Amino acid sequence: MARRETPSVETNDAPHVPVLLAEVLEGLAIAPGEVHVDATFGAGGYSRAMLAAGATVHGLDRDPDAVPAGEALMAESDGKFAFHAARFSQLAQVLRAAGVTQVDGIVFDIGVSSMQLDQAGRGFSFQSDGPLDMRMGQDGLSAADFVNTADEADIADILYLYGEERQSRRIARAIVAARPLERTLELAAVVRKALGYRPGAPKDPATRTFQAIRIHVNGELDELREGLVAAEAMLAPGGRLAVVSFHSLEDRIVKRFLKLRSGSEGAGSRHLPDLSGQRRAPSFEKPARPTRAGEAECARNPRARSATLRVAVRSEAPAWGAHDDVERRAA
Repeated sequence: MARRETPSVETNDAPHVPVLLAEVLEGLAIAPGEVHVDATFGAGGYSRAMLAAGATVHGLDRDPDAVPAGEALMAESDGKFAFHAARFSQLAQVLRAAGVTQVDGIVFDIGVSSMQLDQAGRGFSFQSDGPLDMRMGQDGLSAADFVNTADEADIADILYLYGEERQSRRIARAIVAARPLERTLELAAVVRKALGYRPGAPKDPATRTFQAIRIHVNGELDELREGLVAAEAMLAPGGRLAVVSFHSLEDRIVKRFLKLRSGSEGAGSRHLPDLSGQRRAPSFEKPARPTRAGEAECARNPRARSATLRVAVRSEAPAWGAHDDVERRAA
């Protein structure tokens, strides 16, 4: 694919500048008139930049709090923007229902948004007190429901799997002993006490617990897997996929998905079943090397320090579709 010049983009009217915005736009290589998707609309920063670059844009978000900004952007975009209140795992069905069969680019900004973190009432952060909620879609199981009803062993498993917390059993035991827990600072205090936290330590030990519970109640990793499959199905040959992730669990899924779909995956372990009969024509070209934020952006926005951008170009081969048995094992 010939390299295009990335148009200059004015984003002063955006509520905030998303992480790795310039790098995402370079990866998407938007040409005027193309159709692109902002799969995680949030406050609309990527969508506005994509519109300014000349694209027609479809934005998706599961969070009801994103709806007003999405509707406002629709009203001012002269038909160039459409907002869909939906999960990004529903990307393919939402676009097809809107009459869109293929798109030229899709961006994902995975995980909790700055907008959600900054609202104490949403319960995502322990920087200030709020209800123990953490639901991105504001429906279903809340964080309080989980910590107050789950078995100790189940809590420990979630903390270990999704928070990579080595002391998961100790924390789970402390959570069960302290129930009921209803507030973010209550849960943070329980975790800190269980781990002997001292103020001034470089990282608050409650961080991993909050991450794990948030991922669990929102089904984030399954959403990511399904969203990547949906993106593969909707991207036209030569279409660009850009994914920004913020921790190793997310990035590992994206990395392995693109390696498998580009034919870059090695022969695999001799301890796993032979997958040679399942090999298909690569649905993506070999991905570009991952990109991380520079020092200047990290200074402006500390959240950018953990961000990783992966970009890949869709090939002309048919989409593979869901291969959960292979991809879950590989991840």
